[in-house]
Amino acid sequence: MPRGKALTLAVAATLAAAFSAPARADGRPGDFDFYVLSLSWSPSYCETASRPDPEQCASGDKGFVVHGLWPQYERGYPDYCAYTPRLPRSIVASIADLMPAALAEYQWKKHGTCAGIRPERYFDLVRRAYQRVDIPDVYEPLETDSRTTAGAIEQAFLKANPGMSERGIAVTCPRSGGIEVRICMTQRLDFRRCIEVDADACRAGSITLPAMD
Repeated sequence: MPRGKALTLAVAATLAAAFSAPARADGRPGDFDFYVLSLSWSPSYCETASRPDPEQCASGDKGFVVHGLWPQYERGYPDYCAYTPRLPRSIVASIADLMPAALAEYQWKKHGTCAGIRPERYFDLVRRAYQRVDIPDVYEPLETDSRTTAGAIEQAFLKANPGMSERGIAVTCPRSGGIEVRICMTQRLDFRRCIEVDADACRAGSITLPAMD
């Protein structure tokens, strides 16, 4: 192949990769388009994480739990939008039934600061977002390991939540082994479409949800 043509193809490939990759950028607090509510299948996290949080994994009776509520752009997302001190103990205690203290601290610093609201309001919003979603009965509880697909999990959530769009939910299955359901919501916590998030859905032929203890 002529050198000039090879160089042209290489440049084109580089540009294509750049434009297809999710854009990440530091943002200004309150400047975003919508939220993503991320729900993690706790037994998968507890089995595969290199250092699972003992606060979350001690009992083994948790199913889908809140991983985070993330401000999002239509393409990409902001993070670490402002310096913040440690959360007050009262706020950590108020959210303890939804996420352990270490996770709450991390989620506030990376994502919550981009919401443009005070931490107590942000975690109240986290709770309201979680309450907005009905977890399908089949997962409450899951008593035996379930061999399933990302599509089947997605359809179960769509059936349990009228108004949720097929283009507004994604089940992810990264190589680390965790399983997440990501649900897109407006700033008023209504379900909405989100093309980039939906495109990041799991492509595996099958996945396993470990049983709850």
